[in-house]
Formats: sequence, C-alpha cells, structure tokens
Amino acid sequence: MTSGFTTDLSFTLIGLVLLTALMHASWNAMVRAGDDRLSSLALMTGTTALLALPVLPFLPLPNLETWAILAFTLIPHTGYKLFLARAYTHGDLGHVYPIARGSAPLLVAIGAFLLLGETLSLWAIAGLVLVTGGIMSLAWKKRGGTAEERKATLYALITAGFIATYTMSDGIGGRVAETPLTYVFWLFLLDGTVFFAIGLHQRGWKSLRATRSVWTVAFGGGVLQMVAYAIVIWAMSVAPLGPISALRETSVIFAALLSAYMLKEPIGRIGIAAAIIVALGVALIRF
Repeated sequence: MTSGFTTDLSFTLIGLVLLTALMHASWNAMVRAGDDRLSSLALMTGTTALLALPVLPFLPLPNLETWAILAFTLIPHTGYKLFLARAYTHGDLGHVYPIARGSAPLLVAIGAFLLLGETLSLWAIAGLVLVTGGIMSLAWKKRGGTAEERKATLYALITAGFIATYTMSDGIGGRVAETPLTYVFWLFLLDGTVFFAIGLHQRGWKSLRATRSVWTVAFGGGVLQMVAYAIVIWAMSVAPLGPISALRETSVIFAALLSAYMLKEPIGRIGIAAAIIVALGVALIRF
C-alpha cells in the first residue's frame, strides 16, 4: 500500500503547522499556570465540547468507518491527558514536556511506514531525526537520576506512546471522513465530554466551579486547541503523518520561549542549540 503523498510540503502548509505548534505551547502554558492541572484540562476540553456543538449541524455525519476511529481514538486521547498530568506530579515542564512531545514524531513516522506504507526521502528522515533530537535535548537541561525523575521519565514516555497513537488514528480519521472538519468537531465533542466527566468524577463539581478569570483562560485555551488541531488534522489528510507530526512537535521550542518570557527563565545554551537543530530539521523536511 502506498500513500500517494510526497514530502514536498508547501511553505504555506509548513507555516500553518508551525502556527499550530505555537498555539499548542500557548494553551499548555495556560494549563501549567493553573494550580490543579487536571481540573484545568477538564475545563478546557469541556469548553471545546461546548464550542463544537453549534458547528456540528452544518457538517456531514460521520460514516461508519469514521465512527469506529472516533471510538478508538478516545482511548489514547484520554490516556495522554491522564498520564501527562501524572508525569507533572513527579517532574517539571522542562523535563516531562520534551520527552513526551519529542519522542512522538519518530514513533509516528515508524508507525506510518509499517501500517500505511508512507515512505520518506533521506532528507526528510534526516530532518525527522534532527527535529526529534533537538526537542529531546531540552530534556537534558536538568540532569539527575532520582526516583521522582525516573517516574517522570516513565510517565512521559508512556504519554509519548499515546501521542503517537492518537496522531496516527486522527490522521487516518481525517482522511476517511467525508471532510476532515467532520472528524475534528466530533472528536472535540466526544473527547471534551469524556474528559470533563473524568475531571468531574475525580475532583467533584465544587472544584470545577471556576471564577470568571479561570473560565476566560479555559475558553481561550479551548479556542486555541480547536483551531490548532483542526489545522493539524487537515494537514495530516493532505500530507504524510511523520513530517507533520515532527513540525507540530516544535511546540517544545515555543514552550521554552514562552517559559523564558513569562517566567523570566533563561533558555541557556542547550535551549539555543536545540532551537537551531530543530530549525535545520524543519528545513530538511521541506525537501
């Protein structure tokens, strides 16, 4: 089976996916700013479900194949958020986020090759390796082998597996649906409802009741999630999964920049080197 795609991605497509990476880093920064990350995620994803409702009547209903993929993808989407929250209880953002997001692109590229028959040029493969290596290098900024850090690494790697799984399933879902937007908005409704229910079960309604400022952040983060993932799923419906996934994971670089700006933390030499490596990898993916 061959995919029919080429790795000659347009600069417009690359620019849009990089924009989604900035959006992803931004809403993650919003989650990190909250005191209870699970509650923040529950409110944010619940907001996406509400925002999806008025759009669905204007979209075609999912076909049977799309329904099947939607049912399956809820598992890795839920596991991703649960294990990410758990990883953050044992490690900080600079340790967990690069491992979780940086491990996913190569896993996606390997899975897309084995399951979908997508082939990449040597330049694109080199770009994938550089992007992944640059992102992973951010996790080495704080070294150590404490029990807590080992737990954080383990949970982050499990999170990466969930990311790779839902990236592939969502990429396929966007292709088999009548329109990618049908898949996207039904995913937002189902995923948002499921995870809000989980947050409600684990934290209770009282803890999820929020002030106006918290709801403003949840609404803003929900909008960023929706716009970013809609663009990503569309991109995966017209281009190979591996390069799109790698470009999207540059959100780690944007997260480092946002962290430095918001928290006044210096990026350091490793962060600068990682940014350069990722930029080179993105350029190679273009060819």
